[in-house]
Amino acid sequence: MKYGVIGTGAIGGYYGAKLARAGQEVQFLLHKDYEYVKANGLQVDSCDGSFHIEANAYARTADMPQCDVVLVCLKSVNNGKLKELLPPLLHEHTLVVMIQNGIGIEPDVQAMFPGVQLAAGLAFICSAKTEPGRVSHQCYGSINLANYSCRDERLFEAVVSEFRAAGIETGQVEYHEARWKKAVWNMPFNGMTVALHTQTDLLLRDPSTRQLIRDQMMEVVGASRALGVSGVDEAFVEKMIQMTDEMTPYSPSMRLDYDFHRPMEIHYLYTRPIEIAREAGFPMPKLEMLEAELKFLQKNL
Repeated sequence: MKYGVIGTGAIGGYYGAKLARAGQEVQFLLHKDYEYVKANGLQVDSCDGSFHIEANAYARTADMPQCDVVLVCLKSVNNGKLKELLPPLLHEHTLVVMIQNGIGIEPDVQAMFPGVQLAAGLAFICSAKTEPGRVSHQCYGSINLANYSCRDERLFEAVVSEFRAAGIETGQVEYHEARWKKAVWNMPFNGMTVALHTQTDLLLRDPSTRQLIRDQMMEVVGASRALGVSGVDEAFVEKMIQMTDEMTPYSPSMRLDYDFHRPMEIHYLYTRPIEIAREAGFPMPKLEMLEAELKFLQKNL
C-alpha cells in the first residue's frame, strides 16, 4: 500500500523509515529539514540496528500523491493544520492513523473529517530526532493499533500485517483500552519530568516520587474503570513501572518540548482526560495539580 507520513520526527521518521525499508512506498512530509532529507535521506540510529533510507520527501501535501494510509505523527497542538494538510492525501478509502498522545483526539479529528476512516496508533518507544534527517531510537519500539471508525476491516488488518512485516511489534487492540493504557504512562511521566526538571529514571529512583507516579497511574486506572474501560488495571501499572525501571534514562516528548520552548500537549494529555473522567464522576486530584503546574510553566516559557 501507499503510505504518507505527516510529521517526520522521532515517531513518524522511525515508523515511516521501517515501513520504507521493508519495501512499502512511503511519502514523507517535512518542514525544517526538507531540503536535507530530500538530498541525503533519513538515518535511523537504532538500538536494534541502525539503517539509512532514501526518502520520498515533500514540503507540501499538495505535491504528494493520494495515499492508502496516512500516519499523522504531528504533535497534537498542531492538529488545526490538518484541515489543509490532510485533504490532498485522501481518497475514498484512505485510512488515517493518529499516532499521537492523549485522549479525545479521534473524536475531534472525526468532527473535522466526518467521512474519513480513522484509527489510533499508540507508540511505546523511546526515540528523539537529534538533528536534521536523523532519528535516535534508544529502546522499545512497539505500537498498538486500534480501530476507531475504519469501515473496511480488511484494510485495517492489512495495515497491522504490514507493520509487523516491517519488523515492528504491533498489537491490535480495542480503541478505548488502547488510549487509556497509554495514558497510564503518559500522564505521570510526561508532566512530572517537566515539573521536576528530571528524567524517568530519577523519578523512580526516589521513593517519594516513585509513590507519586504510582498514585497518578492509579488515578488513570480509576478513571478508565469509571468509564467502563476494561483491561486497564493495577497489574498494568506494575508492568509500566517495571518497564520504565528497565528502560534507558529518558526525557519524554513533553520534556523536550518544554526544553526547546515549544508548546506542550497539555490539552489532550491532561485537560481532556481529566474532563472526561470528571464527567463520569471520577476526579483525578493529583493529575489535576500536575495539569495546573504545566499550564503555569507553559505561560511562563
